[in-house]
Amino acid sequence: MLHYQIIPVTHFEQNCSLVWCDETQEAALIDAGGDISKLEAAVQARGLTLKPLWLTHGHLDHAGAVAPLARKYGIPIIGPHAADQFWIDGMPMQAQMFGFAPTESFIPTQWLHDGDSVRIGNCTLQVRH
Repeated sequence: MLHYQIIPVTHFEQNCSLVWCDETQEAALIDAGGDISKLEAAVQARGLTLKPLWLTHGHLDHAGAVAPLARKYGIPIIGPHAADQFWIDGMPMQAQMFGFAPTESFIPTQWLHDGDSVRIGNCTLQVRH
């Protein structure tokens, strides 16, 4: 069964979601916008293994922590849609404009499209654009 925890991050208090399969203890972070230590603490507190990072879109407050997390854990970045690359490319400038910690742009491991599916452990979710 899929479980979730909502974790507000950044001074925008946007919702990052930690989702996990209770059978495998594999987890994904959805829209990891910032506050890396807070996100890591939530994963560790539940004894989960972080697998992918999922993105619904490329706004800074939803994707600002993605590049360093992907690099640190050697995990894929899944999503968003390819049309969001311009938002991702602009994140370093946006971080400076909005008073966020410095961040970096990236290219996702896999783009998402309507009708795709994503999987964590034994749980599969359908992508809706």
